Amino acid sequence: MPSSNVCWGIEVGAGAIKALKLEKDADSLRVADFVVIPHKKVLSTPDIDRDDATRVALGALMSQYRDAMRGAAIAVSLPGHSTFARFAKLPPVEPKGVANLVRFEAVQQIPFPIEEVEWDYQTFQSEDSPDVEVGIFACTKERIAERLAVYEEVGLVPDIFSLSPVAVYNAIAYDLGFTPRSPGTVILDIGTTATDLIITDHGKVWIRTFPLGGHNFTQTLEETFKLAYGKAEKLKREAETSKYKRHIFQAMKPVLSELVQDIQRSISYFQETHPESNIQRLIGVGATFKLLGLRKILSQQLQMEVFRLEQFKRLSVEGSAAADFEAATPTLATAYGMALQGLGLNFINANLMPVSVVRKAMWKRKTPWLLTAAGLGIAAGGVSFLRPFLDNAAMARARADNSIQRPINETISLGNRLKSEWQEASAAAQPGMMAQNLLALTDGRGLYTSLLEDVDRMLSAARVFRSPGKPDDTHAVEIKSLDTEYLAPESPLVAQTAAGSGGSDSPAPTTPESGAADLKAGPRGAVRMTLVFDSNHPDRQAFANDTVLAWLRSNATRMGIPYTLEAIPGPAAVRIDTIVAPPGPTPTAPTGGGRRPPPPPPSAPGGRPGGFGGRPRPDDDGGIPLGGTGGGIPLGGGSPSRPSPPGSPPERGSGDSRGQSSLESLAPFPERLIRKPLEGPVYRYSVIWYAQVRDPATEAVPDPSAVTQEPDA
Repeated sequence: MPSSNVCWGIEVGAGAIKALKLEKDADSLRVADFVVIPHKKVLSTPDIDRDDATRVALGALMSQYRDAMRGAAIAVSLPGHSTFARFAKLPPVEPKGVANLVRFEAVQQIPFPIEEVEWDYQTFQSEDSPDVEVGIFACTKERIAERLAVYEEVGLVPDIFSLSPVAVYNAIAYDLGFTPRSPGTVILDIGTTATDLIITDHGKVWIRTFPLGGHNFTQTLEETFKLAYGKAEKLKREAETSKYKRHIFQAMKPVLSELVQDIQRSISYFQETHPESNIQRLIGVGATFKLLGLRKILSQQLQMEVFRLEQFKRLSVEGSAAADFEAATPTLATAYGMALQGLGLNFINANLMPVSVVRKAMWKRKTPWLLTAAGLGIAAGGVSFLRPFLDNAAMARARADNSIQRPINETISLGNRLKSEWQEASAAAQPGMMAQNLLALTDGRGLYTSLLEDVDRMLSAARVFRSPGKPDDTHAVEIKSLDTEYLAPESPLVAQTAAGSGGSDSPAPTTPESGAADLKAGPRGAVRMTLVFDSNHPDRQAFANDTVLAWLRSNATRMGIPYTLEAIPGPAAVRIDTIVAPPGPTPTAPTGGGRRPPPPPPSAPGGRPGGFGGRPRPDDDGGIPLGGTGGGIPLGGGSPSRPSPPGSPPERGSGDSRGQSSLESLAPFPERLIRKPLEGPVYRYSVIWYAQVRDPATEAVPDPSAVTQEPDA
């Protein structure tokens, strides 16, 4: 039986065979021996017989180290591109049921019938999460048998078969002392024909292998410079010291870009499936990682620290071999990890060695002087050794018996159905989401009320406005319409920029201008406010600037108000139209505390009683229908609307007095107002500004100086 304190870790790579012998003494490790035997030609060379080349290199290894391997454990790696590594999240299950659940998951994840593969698994769980993930590692029995046949020809009998990326992770994790709190790390092993990428964070591990390696760079140089494959391989290795290194780098740049893109996609996938991850660094191993320009381009594209493995922290060699060991360090990570697994110092324990081969190796190692003792052991424990063969025979009979297979198949079908139902239920059930949605139903319920109160206050200020030097001069103010339009987050806020003239009833046209084009609705959206009102004050721009606009500027930011006012226009940007006042007296507002009179009934089709497009004329106090009368999305409910053309019939329900009562209860207009009939020239003002919605419970009130306003004329 091999010693548990001595192990040879061996990697049979496409460029060379690397072997490392470690001895464990208490809590320390010692490098007892190491060797790197390059192939005469890289195994990716066209028309090369890979098996023959491997036999030659392994023969050289065994002829030199056969005696040194006697009595030691031997662990050999399998390349990542010839194996499978699959990862899945397990549903909640009792610890004793994990093995059965993992087997069920393995059947689903491995792209071969489960009886045709050798497989093993490892579970991962971070300290601060109840989720359990499983890594499933597998290789076909046929591929393992092919490898073992080649090894047997040269007398190499492994005890452990594991995946190359698993071995690299074990080596780096042990050497750097990984813990669940270590920074998120990407380990990149660029081999000859494929690249192994391992990501570890919060105690979890994820592995991906993609078919791009040093061979692709050599092939590019071969095609670019019209060289033989061997010369192109030599040029790639000597690129750093070559006087043509600039041309070499330019030739390899497309392959470098493809490699970086594969790495970026892999990291992005891991971060999407593990939102809590925080990847901070990349560690490169392997001879190809020395490639010209690779480290620099990775650092630039990935925006993280990139390190190249230069030496091991927990292994060293003294004496004349120290320099050779340090030079070989970047290529020995896989062999290091395999030797650690043989000594039981590994983080991931995945052994794909067939049980029958393990038993055969055990017997082959028995020396002649133990034959008698072995015979006695067989006689005494014959039942225990015979039992597996009896079990295999019983299993073969069971497979042929339909009465036994039927309930097994039914159980498998039931398991598949239950898993599918669990996945559907898990996807549909999101604890707490319904309660959060119900609580959010009342969010923003006071927004429209606040907007109406703003209009009430600014028009009240306009009604009591006195011209400078004329304390007895009063003027009538009458609201015509108030339109509200909700803008989704990131929608542009277009400032009002041009004043109009003439008799149009429509709001002022707007166009983007420098400074306003960068304004956008925030994460909770914004409301576009369009107010149209009439006044007979002769000084038009001063009246607009000193009343409505002054109020907007001074109240742009207030405590307890769920929005800020932005894109407030200057007086020159307000559209002002000259219109003719309707004939006849205008009733005045009540001077007492009584209720306002009900609105007049809607006119017959074709009439325009002081409104737009047949809509009811606002009452004398300036009340407006809840939700506005113009286009956009009314915040108070209802469907979007646009001003109707002259002569169109009134909208349904536009004269309902209950809407006015609801409006008055929400935002009553002030009483005892001084009103004056609209006589002589009447001017119609169209003012547009934006209410930037915010969450007063979580967002700080912004600095009033930061609120965007149009400059005064």
